[in-house]
Amino acid sequence: MDATNGISKNMTARKKHNVFIEGAISPAFIADSIAKHSTKTNIGAHDIFLGQVRKDEINGKNVYAIEYSTYTEMAEEKFHEIREAAFSKFDLTCMHIYHSNGIVKAGEISLFVFVSSAHRNAAFEACRWIVEEIKANVPIWGKEIFEDETYQWKENTNK
Repeated sequence: MDATNGISKNMTARKKHNVFIEGAISPAFIADSIAKHSTKTNIGAHDIFLGQVRKDEINGKNVYAIEYSTYTEMAEEKFHEIREAAFSKFDLTCMHIYHSNGIVKAGEISLFVFVSSAHRNAAFEACRWIVEEIKANVPIWGKEIFEDETYQWKENTNK
């Protein structure tokens, strides 16, 4: 470990990124992110995970939206740890993670994970690993808002 910054010597210190977007993540934002990679000719594969809000029926009521909230400082630190671990664990060229904060309606995107690598297996494996780490370790809470304006706190599952 480097005593000055607490990062192992085989792990490059990367700048922390602002992960949170207010409201839904738009298709245009996703398309623009993909388009920016066309000039990076060392990339042979991309894998993308898009988390979309479902219109679940719970106890006879339909979910209209989810309102996401977080302890931002802690969540940003956890995202950074996941990002650093993914670069250390997988042979990635680049990675982008964005998560919604605030209200996201059913059918809209709330999580965007985009990884790139020279070869497909690294991209596939990394993307799944990152999503599972986010679900298990990042302090983000979702309040399911029903069409009748009542709500309940969302329970995460590993489905």
